[in-house]
Amino acid sequence: MIFPHLVTPLFLDRERSLRAVEQAMHASDQHILLVAQRDPETELPEAADIYTLGTEAVIGRVLKMPDGTTSILVQGQRRVRLVEVLKTAPYMAARIAPVQETASSDTNLEALMRAVVQLYERCAKLSPSIPDDHQVAALNIDEPGWLADFVASDLDLSVAQRQDLLETLDVAERLHKVSVLLAKELDVLELQSRIHSAVQEEVDKSQREYFLREQIKAIQKELGDADTHTREVAQLRDKVHAAGMPEAVRLKAEEELERLAAIPPGSPEMGVVRAYIDWLVTLPWQQATEDQLDIAEAARVLDAAHYGLDKVKERILEYMAVRKLAGSQMRSPILCFVGPPGVGKTSLGRSIAAAMGRRFVRVSLGGIRDEAEIRGHRRTYIGALPGRILQTMRAAGTVNPVFMLDELDKIGVDFRGDPAAALLEVLDPEQNMAFSDHYLDVPYDLSRVLFIATANLLDPVPAALRDRLEVIEIPGYIEEEKVQIARRFLIPKQLAEHGLTPNRLHFSTAALRELIRSYTHEAGVRGLEREIGTICRKTAHAVATNRQAPHTIGTHSLAKYLGPPRYFGSAAEEADQVGVATGVSWTSAGGDTLAIEVAVLDGKGNVTLTGQLGEVMRESAQAAMSYARSRAEALGVRERFWETKDVHLHVPAGAIPKDGPSAGITMATALISALTRRPARRDVAMTGEITLRGRVLPVGGIREKVLAAHRAGIQTFVLPRRNLKDLQDVPADVKRQIQFVPVDHMDEVLPVALREPVALRVVER
Repeated sequence: MIFPHLVTPLFLDRERSLRAVEQAMHASDQHILLVAQRDPETELPEAADIYTLGTEAVIGRVLKMPDGTTSILVQGQRRVRLVEVLKTAPYMAARIAPVQETASSDTNLEALMRAVVQLYERCAKLSPSIPDDHQVAALNIDEPGWLADFVASDLDLSVAQRQDLLETLDVAERLHKVSVLLAKELDVLELQSRIHSAVQEEVDKSQREYFLREQIKAIQKELGDADTHTREVAQLRDKVHAAGMPEAVRLKAEEELERLAAIPPGSPEMGVVRAYIDWLVTLPWQQATEDQLDIAEAARVLDAAHYGLDKVKERILEYMAVRKLAGSQMRSPILCFVGPPGVGKTSLGRSIAAAMGRRFVRVSLGGIRDEAEIRGHRRTYIGALPGRILQTMRAAGTVNPVFMLDELDKIGVDFRGDPAAALLEVLDPEQNMAFSDHYLDVPYDLSRVLFIATANLLDPVPAALRDRLEVIEIPGYIEEEKVQIARRFLIPKQLAEHGLTPNRLHFSTAALRELIRSYTHEAGVRGLEREIGTICRKTAHAVATNRQAPHTIGTHSLAKYLGPPRYFGSAAEEADQVGVATGVSWTSAGGDTLAIEVAVLDGKGNVTLTGQLGEVMRESAQAAMSYARSRAEALGVRERFWETKDVHLHVPAGAIPKDGPSAGITMATALISALTRRPARRDVAMTGEITLRGRVLPVGGIREKVLAAHRAGIQTFVLPRRNLKDLQDVPADVKRQIQFVPVDHMDEVLPVALREPVALRVVER
């Protein structure tokens, strides 16, 4: 679109247009009519395809271009209207008529011109397509119509917009339209300028950072640090690729590597990122030891390291057998060894690892109160580390170690969280295949780990955690088992630790039995090992100072090395007495005997209970008293004794708290013995809960109680009939040495536990 008064180059390649230019050049005035076509895609427009208003122009120059096109330079003269098309071939010819513009010289037109000039100047400053000399030219144009056409020619307008301005003959209206178009263009140019400035700032910042990094690299190169940092990043990248990480973890590690490469060596963040990557590459992701699934060899290894513990050994051999048949598809069990101290729970875990050919790692949970000890700390904290689970897996170096969680029942809870709750995910085969540590924040597979937990008591362990455990109870050892353990394990170990040989020091069987009975009182063998170590130490001292040392330790030698006996026979080993019955109790040490004493005194029917008895045990004593009162006539007790006699029931070892219902029939037996003057048999021990009607209800801890009675020399053991099934866990040697009497009612207990009445002797002084 060509506006009047403006010089514009045109490029022609249409044959009809070239013929028209040639014809005009032969004319004297060299004038030509320039009219835009309505559709630019029309190849050979007709009269209906072109606008009716165009510009009369003068051809100033014609040039032939190398590509075959023709360039002409034209200058618009005036607006003209197309009156009639005379012909269309070989070029278009038409009759035209001049068009007069309408203009007024009022103040409004002057204001419009100034507004257009100001807007044009602002656009020219922002637009790189408007030459600077055009601003000067616009300032020097006095004619309003010319100014509007000049400004419109520099704007990026469509053909339709340009044609609209060309057809606007009212100069004021044309200036107004141009000012509107200038305002829109200015808005676009200002937005473009802001965007460009923002982009340029980012580019400048990036270039500045790049420049500074290059300077830092140059400085580091001069100092010799750059190669070290680059080499360290390259080494870590090689370790990441060689670690065998899962895809998600590898992507996380590579992302951190990119951060590390961009961090200057002196930055504090560098140590944090490097430590994180070190943890990722040093954790075992695929490294695993091959299981030894020779069942016979595993049984031999377990028997060589531990005496007894048949139930535990059988469970491990079953696991290995299933593993051999099912392969890696089998999920590892979560075992929990529960038993008193010193019975070998921790050492048993080492033996299991040796039998399976796996590595053994251990974490002691005793005293842990912070959940972060299990799950780790977030990396936002200074000095953050993974939890103990992943720290121990790193130390193991394999994905399938035998992992022992020691002292599970000693976990505490405070404001820092519940560590036992954090263990729920660790000890759940359905969840631990994607264990999440707060520090690493990537899933880690613990499903191939054989977890073994240990505890002295199961009650402190939360129910949700206890539900995930396969509990295997390890009871205390009997005397014969302790003798065999001392012979096979403890004595050889202590002799080797003290530099002695079996030829230098030998323990007789009688001495070992006396050592177990009189110098130790425990369910395990730790105290026994200490006493053996004491004898070995004193013997080594005598040998080192060239003094005479015995070759055999007998029963008479124990007092010389260990002093007088520390433990003596309980009330069960003394003479039969009135008002004293022998009971048995369960303790964390494996079980013990109780001598329950009852004294009947002149009084007003008061009942006194002493010996730090718990609420349940006091209720059992009240139930025994009520049973004796209800059966007073049948038992031969003096009528209405509860009105003239006071009863004092005492359980010795008053410094030790006691509780539970299992001493009910023992209390009733001691009470009836005191009321009827019938001595209780010293070789009879009993356990069971009593009701007001005299029924005997079952209790727990039968195995430990039987072993405690066996250690005390009990010959007859009275127990509830419904507890007979629990005797299958009692060693066969013990069952052969003790007579078991199952009962359902107190009427069955008294004939076994009490002898005939004795006369009360009065001693005169």
